[in-house]
Amino acid sequence: MTYHPKSDFMHVMMERGFLADCTDYQGLDEALMQGVVPGYIGFDATAKSLHVGSLIQIMTLRWLQKTGHQPITLMGGGTTKVGDPSFRADERPLLTAAQIDDNITGIKQVFAKYLDYERAETPALMLNNAEWLDQLNYLDFLRDIGRHFSINRMLSFESVKSRLDREQSLSFLEFNYMILQAYDFLELNRRYGCAVQFGGSDQWGNIVNGIDLTRRVLDQEIYGLTTPLLTTSDGKKMGKTADGAIWLNADMRSPYEFWQFWRNSTDADVGRFLKLYTELPVDECTRLGALDGAEINEAKIVLANAVTTLCHGAEAAATAEKTAREVFEHGGTGDDLPTLELSPGEVSQGISIVQVLVRAGLAKSGKEAKRLIAENGARLDDAPLTDAGLILDSATLAQPLKLSAGKKRHALVKLTD
Repeated sequence: MTYHPKSDFMHVMMERGFLADCTDYQGLDEALMQGVVPGYIGFDATAKSLHVGSLIQIMTLRWLQKTGHQPITLMGGGTTKVGDPSFRADERPLLTAAQIDDNITGIKQVFAKYLDYERAETPALMLNNAEWLDQLNYLDFLRDIGRHFSINRMLSFESVKSRLDREQSLSFLEFNYMILQAYDFLELNRRYGCAVQFGGSDQWGNIVNGIDLTRRVLDQEIYGLTTPLLTTSDGKKMGKTADGAIWLNADMRSPYEFWQFWRNSTDADVGRFLKLYTELPVDECTRLGALDGAEINEAKIVLANAVTTLCHGAEAAATAEKTAREVFEHGGTGDDLPTLELSPGEVSQGISIVQVLVRAGLAKSGKEAKRLIAENGARLDDAPLTDAGLILDSATLAQPLKLSAGKKRHALVKLTD
């Protein structure tokens, strides 16, 4: 539908590409115009860090606060004990309470970089749904909350239906997840006046359940807004690469590798990513995204610097760019990259990539190097290295090459004069 928003927040959501769907465009827009609207996103603690796939949600909350409203980051200390079955083929492994608490500690680190929890007006709130879910009495919960849910309707939601259609098991524990998430919305509305839940478009059913429950129990008008489930232009799931997830915490993915992920965006993604993951003016994002040739590479550096500055700070972004320019443009070694220098004579007949991996110190033997390639653990200029029979010659090495083994071991390969 075509809707022309009045509020700053809805204008940003629509103009920058954040909006997939909304339960009531006009109602939410008008609420945002009338005063401060608290809104939340829930983050289950299934790992010690969120990855780039969650960044669109974090940026949604950042824009909510920047436009004068109150973001709520809800840690799923309770719901993680159940596990969201949405669009999964199997049940998530159950985590202990200690593992969940440890993961929450790790996840919290990133939010303070995007949201202000200390400001006098509309401070962000950091909450944990274990605060109310852990205290529930099962029979009271069934009587007071469960009676509002229709099994027929729950079975019709795509996240559940797709699992059943494939005849894959859905445990009663997982089936309860959508009820607990709906109850979160009710509790946040009752305790904090939370009026909107955000989430990826795969959360639509869960969000609608929460709205329906809150209207039934508290007779409150609340809203849901979903963001698109992003894939890159080549169809890959956002935030996942051949060597694993692009984590937001520096101890799980170095700022340099984070920077390189954005620098390696495909040309077609640059404009879209600038609008979603940076705060550059929309016109500038469009201009940069329309560049081509060598100029689009500079636009990618703008993207990488802006996103890395938000997540890891300006100094980390500057250091990453400096290292990348030294390595890939000026033939330098970079701050952290060891260098293997090969003479023209050594490569006159070509040299195998397996041998280069060993000589660069990234593998102890040829056998280990071949296994590294076979297990998708090796990369050449940050692209997956899949051919163990690859031969490098002087033409290939006209520019320095970066070799990687796993996430944190890199080396530069270059020809001597």
